[in-house]
Amino acid sequence: MTPLALILIGLGSIAVLLVLILWVRLHPFVALLCVAVAVAVLTGMPVEKLADSIQGSMGRTMGHIAIIVALGAMIGRLIDLSGGAAVVAGRLVDRVGAAHVPLALVIAAFGVGIPVFFEVGVIMLMPLVYGMARQTGRAPAVFGIPMAVTMLTVHALLPPHPGAVAVAGALGVGAGHMLLLGLPLAAVATGLTYVLTRPIMARPFGCTPDIRAVVDEASHVAHTHDAADGPARQFMQASQRRPVGAGEIVMVIAVPVLLMVGGTLAGELMAPGRLRTVLVFAGIPFVALGLDVILCAWLLGLRRGVALGTVSEVVAAALPGTAIIILITGAGGAFAQVLVGSGVGDALGGLLAATGLPLLVLAFVLTMILRVAQGPTTVALMTTAGILGPMIGRLHLDQTHLALLALAMGAGGMGFSHVNDAGFWIVTRMCGVSVREGLLSWSVMTLIASVLVFVGVAGLWAVLPA
Repeated sequence: MTPLALILIGLGSIAVLLVLILWVRLHPFVALLCVAVAVAVLTGMPVEKLADSIQGSMGRTMGHIAIIVALGAMIGRLIDLSGGAAVVAGRLVDRVGAAHVPLALVIAAFGVGIPVFFEVGVIMLMPLVYGMARQTGRAPAVFGIPMAVTMLTVHALLPPHPGAVAVAGALGVGAGHMLLLGLPLAAVATGLTYVLTRPIMARPFGCTPDIRAVVDEASHVAHTHDAADGPARQFMQASQRRPVGAGEIVMVIAVPVLLMVGGTLAGELMAPGRLRTVLVFAGIPFVALGLDVILCAWLLGLRRGVALGTVSEVVAAALPGTAIIILITGAGGAFAQVLVGSGVGDALGGLLAATGLPLLVLAFVLTMILRVAQGPTTVALMTTAGILGPMIGRLHLDQTHLALLALAMGAGGMGFSHVNDAGFWIVTRMCGVSVREGLLSWSVMTLIASVLVFVGVAGLWAVLPA
């Protein structure tokens, strides 16, 4: 199949998907699977391999996401039923004022996002988002979307996140140079994005009935449901007799972050040995979150006199609400992988590489187009590095300019997250916004953040000596 035909199929599939979800009102899970199958057939994938391709890519995506979402939901339910989210939300509102709470969460997300992968960080901070929403009477999206955009910025630009590490390896640039230039760029871009997108977040958000149900289940805003739930009622009564402190909630949020940071540092800096093995093991995201579930169960439940069986039932009740998030995210991963496997990315890369654009602009534009066409940030970054790596290697650039090229790719990898990106579904579903609202808020904000980072990279490229 010709490159032009592949490009047209890729762009057409995204357009059809948007039509099915926004106008036909087909459920996103069904729409994603149907379009993924159609793309596989149209690009010539053998029919006998089609099922394995869709199921395999969906399984890989869900294998990464499902454990994190499930464990995160358990932590969130324990924090929420204990009243901890409300305590922290109230304390934060008192300290910074209701108008500045979104900014405070953005600052927290920047710190958490440096060592923690995007999906993990979003799941971890969602209980605070729901607490803020109840405390202030505003939609969860007002707090959750700016927070998630901040985490995506850090995820795309900085090691130890996989896309940044892959690009640094492909270009031969040290992680130190990436961090030295990337940290201030990410911080400035985060601040500017927050200021420039305030009009977007100021408009009212509405929840469609099905999405509202998902959010209510995930955040447990539906107090009448919890009041009728025996184990949940017992858990809340124990917390009322012995109220949870803000310090305890900060600790249970900080513990998995510290474990993951410790695991990363141990893997890079420590000599092989038993201590290094233990730290690296504890720093695996699902292990760190699993240990935090145990800590939450003891600190917020058992320590307050709640029976182990009651705590177990409370934790188990968090799982049904995660099913739709996991399934839609898995279907999004299947669609993205079909686009990658069909050769759409290679076709776009070859077309753009022949345009004669300046190298820095080419790195940014190519990565963004691949991101929009294929979905995942990491895949777009690795594909661009593979396409441009040989060209960049012949230029013999210094470490500073190689790092700027890598950051330009990272900026492109952030741009316009939409329906073929698993992150889009995690953020929109957990923030309780419709697909249309997600495109008008989350997608636009990721594009603005992407352009701001690239402007900063281009400015440094112009002023730093070669």
